[in-house]
Amino acid sequence: MSVEHVTGIEHRVAVLVGSLRKESINRKLAHAFIELAPAELKLSIVEIGDLPLYNQDLDETPPAQWVRFREEIAQARAVLFVTPEYNRSVPGVLKNAIDVGSRPYGHSVWNGKPGAVISASPGGIGGFGANHHLRQSLVFLNVPTMQQPEAYLGHAEKLLDADGKPGSEDNRKFLASIIDAFAHWVDIHHY
Repeated sequence: MSVEHVTGIEHRVAVLVGSLRKESINRKLAHAFIELAPAELKLSIVEIGDLPLYNQDLDETPPAQWVRFREEIAQARAVLFVTPEYNRSVPGVLKNAIDVGSRPYGHSVWNGKPGAVISASPGGIGGFGANHHLRQSLVFLNVPTMQQPEAYLGHAEKLLDADGKPGSEDNRKFLASIIDAFAHWVDIHHY
């Protein structure tokens, strides 16, 4: 799939990885997407593992981690979610990050940012449940989410080699087609 992009415009993209595990296949995939992204996308991972659980009582004096996170997302033009599936849903750490970014009420950092959801799993269905649960939240948060190509990456560990690079030219082309489609999605969605 070849997608033409608007050239000369750079878009900062916040990448959220739904797994905290050091050797997470989702983190490796996020890094692969960062390397494969067209020049106009400037992807960087925004860390979520240090965010205290969302508690509305803390909104008046938010923890420094919340402030840092909200600022990083606010500065991004778009968001890319790369996540595993836990118990047919979104990992708790990612749901917490979404909640932290959506508050205080009326001050969501997500509003209007184009997004994409990539779910990856060693299983055959590629995190389908997490992908769709995350999309439900993104609809409410007014994140226009890329519909095609759908990215449920089953047997995801086979897509990358031991160094975290696409394991074959076919894998590279496949992953590049996803990030190229996202670049086009970001180009055409202005907020």
